Amino acid sequence: MKETVEEQQDFVKDIHKMSEDFDRWYTDVVRKAEMADWSGVRGMMVVRPYGWAMWEAIQRAFDDMIKESGHENWAFPLLISRSLLVKEAEHIEGFGPEVAWVTKAGADMEELEEPLAVRPTSETIIGNTIRRYIQSHRDLPKLTNQWNSVVRWEMRSRLFLRSREFWWQEGHTFHSSAQEAIAEADLILSYYRSIAEDWLAVPVLVGPKSPAETFPGAVHTLTLEALMRDGLALQMGTSHYFGQNFARAYDISFSNQSNERELCYSTSWGITTRMVGAIVMAHGDDSGLIVPPRVAPVQVVVVPIFRDADSRAKVESFIASWSPELKAAGIRFRVDWRDERPGDKYAHWELKGVPLRLNVGGRDADAQQVELVDRLSREKRPVPIAGIGRTLASELDGFQKRLYERALAFQRANTYELSSLAEVVAHFKDKVGFVWATWCGDAECEARVKAEAGGVTIRTYDPQEQPAGKCLVCGKPAAHRVAFAKAY
Repeated sequence: MKETVEEQQDFVKDIHKMSEDFDRWYTDVVRKAEMADWSGVRGMMVVRPYGWAMWEAIQRAFDDMIKESGHENWAFPLLISRSLLVKEAEHIEGFGPEVAWVTKAGADMEELEEPLAVRPTSETIIGNTIRRYIQSHRDLPKLTNQWNSVVRWEMRSRLFLRSREFWWQEGHTFHSSAQEAIAEADLILSYYRSIAEDWLAVPVLVGPKSPAETFPGAVHTLTLEALMRDGLALQMGTSHYFGQNFARAYDISFSNQSNERELCYSTSWGITTRMVGAIVMAHGDDSGLIVPPRVAPVQVVVVPIFRDADSRAKVESFIASWSPELKAAGIRFRVDWRDERPGDKYAHWELKGVPLRLNVGGRDADAQQVELVDRLSREKRPVPIAGIGRTLASELDGFQKRLYERALAFQRANTYELSSLAEVVAHFKDKVGFVWATWCGDAECEARVKAEAGGVTIRTYDPQEQPAGKCLVCGKPAAHRVAFAKAY
């Protein structure tokens, strides 16, 4: 889907079917559900309140996790001098094609003495700054994080998944030993897994990237890989162990316990607003979004049904009698009093993926009950208002679990075990999903799979597993059992 088409497209009356055109379906849902839109500046998106509220829920959850383990939030500059950025050659080489530069300023467009990069990531500025505050082993570990946006000059854009500016957190930590830094990268990966599985209800594969897929400048990269409903993989987060590479480039050193100067060991890690896009693609259906309750901006929507002023007053009084119980139970709910027909309201909230809907009319008030409609199962049933706060809290917990189980069943149904390159190539001509196979660890064999199977890459592998068998490409003894997939 071309960027120019995306940015000129008007809102559609109907959502394209997922099964017929997944790309158009995705864009339709994101825009019509009021999550995000294009800004008018090529490749730059506007995140609307409904989409931003999901990102805020992710932010709060992860921020609580890292603060509990001693991390602190900082703020660092948007602009980085060219001389600083190029200090770490491998790093800038990896980002070079995507870096945006500021070369002029002021009304007269005066040339700057030195070009300034709009941060594509912040290792360089953070490393150069943090070294001022590290003198001794007593100053370590230094556990920093920042919530910000970065700019990468992408040529093909897609709302939430790939835009020239996106929002994320980037953690950067500095340690006195390799073991401690490696443990840090592992810890963050476990936090990311919790965000994906416990909060977003998205099952993931976790583990290291192959050397060819490792972040520029890192010793190793750990990844979080999820399967979307079109069968493509989505990288949802990464955690990198840098060893002493960045410390060497920026002279980040400390006096160890033997009073000798030693370079720090460092890590870097990040999750982005791409996770909001993952919610759409991992759970949605032909009617729109299905939002996990733990991150849903609206968990329960109440639709009043009435014919005249008297019946409205009756329904309004009834809702007012029990809605405080929902608030006390911590349920995020909204009563939809808009001047629209009930059917239009149903469609509106179904598109937005609100987990539970309560239909409330005069007869419901008389019966002291509401009609509960489940977005996932579409079941309708009466629910007494006695203890409704506890009832709905339990329903939301069950919804979250069922949504995860549904996504896990989809992942398992689209995961395959193959043993040869010919089988992998044939598979990806007609199918997608995760394909597990054995690999010798040779970069040439990895590159051959990518070339012959149409861009298929190794997403991750288990470094602890010692597989039997031979490499799917060359027939040498296998070093790893790896997951292949086509990916976003």
